[in-house]
Amino acid sequence: MYTMKLNLLILFSLLSVSVFAQHRTCGKDAKMQQIMSDPIARQQYLERQSKFEIEYQKLLNQQATTERSPQATITIPVAVHFPSVSNASSVTIKDCFRALAQTQIDVINADYNASNTDISNWPAASAFYPGVNTGNLNVQFVIATQNHPAGTGLVNGDKAVTFGTDFLGGADSDATWAGYMNFVVRDEGASILGYSPLAGSPAAGQTVVMNTFCFGTGSGCTGYQPQAPFNLGRTVTHELGHFFNLDHTFGGSCSPAGTSCTTQGDKICDTPRVTNESYGCPAAGSVNACASLKSLTMNYMDYVDDPCMYMFTQGQATRALAYINSIIAEFKPNTLLSTNTASLSKFAIYPNPNKGSFTIQFADLVSNYSVKVCDQTGRIVFENEFTNNSNLSEKFNLNETAAGIYFVTVKADNTVTTKKIIIE
Repeated sequence: MYTMKLNLLILFSLLSVSVFAQHRTCGKDAKMQQIMSDPIARQQYLERQSKFEIEYQKLLNQQATTERSPQATITIPVAVHFPSVSNASSVTIKDCFRALAQTQIDVINADYNASNTDISNWPAASAFYPGVNTGNLNVQFVIATQNHPAGTGLVNGDKAVTFGTDFLGGADSDATWAGYMNFVVRDEGASILGYSPLAGSPAAGQTVVMNTFCFGTGSGCTGYQPQAPFNLGRTVTHELGHFFNLDHTFGGSCSPAGTSCTTQGDKICDTPRVTNESYGCPAAGSVNACASLKSLTMNYMDYVDDPCMYMFTQGQATRALAYINSIIAEFKPNTLLSTNTASLSKFAIYPNPNKGSFTIQFADLVSNYSVKVCDQTGRIVFENEFTNNSNLSEKFNLNETAAGIYFVTVKADNTVTTKKIIIE
């Protein structure tokens, strides 16, 4: 009997470990089946796609006829919900979850602006993908801090992070939180990491739903610890891509030559067409795609592990940005208490490249901020906080730092912006 109990204990222990040793799974297709089977939801989806197509063609025409130039940074208000955390009366518990939420926001800000440190892997990988370049959306996600919905218990100055809320009894949308980019983090079982509708609607209070073990980075909070290989926040990057009308890079078949890349697969021409998803961590160029091309396995819209996905293409960035432009009016205004957000998006670093000495120049006064400089491996080479600042610029001297590519991250309140510099 003891042996049987011991064997069962070992078996259950192995099963509990294997919960997180799964391949990436995404519930977007199931969510879309649900939407398309509802006549009203289907009509709303088709209307959003029609509106998107107008913005998409407008953006494509601009890029074809004018010199490509970045548009002004778009700021998107975020709300994060932990509906199952009902014991959040402790300040310590709340602070832990707020910090966890911010780690995730930091990840998507880096990923959607091509400032993530592991994008440095692309130059070597790009040899397998001629004509493909990385994409940058120039957006900033910020957890809202004012003008919260009535009845939420939040006051101006509080971050829009909620605990124990019903959120329509487990539904995926809540009109109370219309106008926000909503993330709901809850137990979805072991078989799925997260899901989002394709072409989501902030006006309807729709959400990106995430499982408890693949949201944020670091050690997490009780019951919400990020688990390898999904512990770098890339599942949110992937699911948020769906919300912004990006489909998987795989699926379908290798259609005959002459078929338009604008109507087949993910409808994006700089993502090589491939029939099957990739898992794990394949080497660049090791997976074949259609037409003698190589699968873009490191793309955020594939299924590889978090450490092995690190880029959007320019085509994906254009498509997602067009969708954001088509729904930008749905986001709630005046949700940020600090004026640092607008100022922070307008700083410049010069000279760049440099010999280790450079200046950060702000367009407007940013009174309290921090600066962190990391190398391509993520190692911090400089970090400092600046409080009660009254200068529009700050000089930095890293003359003893080795030559190479570095990433300068400036953080003020809920806003994080990262820019690349080259030290020669």
